[in-house]
Amino acid sequence: QVQLVESGGGLVQPGGSLRLSCKASGTRFSRITNIGWYRQNPGKQREWIASIAGGGYANYDGPMKGRLVISEDSAANTVYLQMNNLQPWDTGVYTCRARVMQEDYWGQGTQVTVSS
Repeated sequence: QVQLVESGGGLVQPGGSLRLSCKASGTRFSRITNIGWYRQNPGKQREWIASIAGGGYANYDGPMKGRLVISEDSAANTVYLQMNNLQPWDTGVYTCRARVMQEDYWGQGTQVTVSS
């Protein structure tokens, strides 16, 4: 029913930036309570890094605080995550998660590699 597709990952040098996208389908965008972003480093547990809720309220109180900006395009059912000053320890799989009707739906993830 509800599907999320991430895009925008790739290879970037330390200090560089990437803009990730999370496009939702199968539900009215207004029914999404919030969308969270997660980072999973190789061999590590997935961790929350940022989220955005209805009305555009954003929370960045994770390990990448100060380097992230979340925005949304409701007409396109898409949330964007601007990531700046990326470092090698940011390497991993980035996944978005939407809460709809008190259920969570996850995207497949997009790979981000930060290396010289």
